[in-house]
Amino acid sequence: MTDIKLLKFEDLRNYSDNEFLDISSEIYRVYTFNGLTIEINFPLALSVSENGGHRIFDARNISHYIPAGWLHLEWEAKPDCPNFVV
Repeated sequence: MTDIKLLKFEDLRNYSDNEFLDISSEIYRVYTFNGLTIEINFPLALSVSENGGHRIFDARNISHYIPAGWLHLEWEAKPDCPNFVV
């Protein structure tokens, strides 16, 4: 099994017009839709579009898009980090 190097916020390569904010103080975030949950571990960067969609870059180099309309969002802050940064 190979070890995966976790990235940092500074590793984000953004060639779009989207502005990303640092949310690397979160351990995970969970989006809830009607009976469906999506968990994103080690989120690093967040961009919220005008229509409310969320673009998230995580420490495993995976980009996520969560469309507007989710019902609930939760996250856990890392120890000694702020609970709210955005």
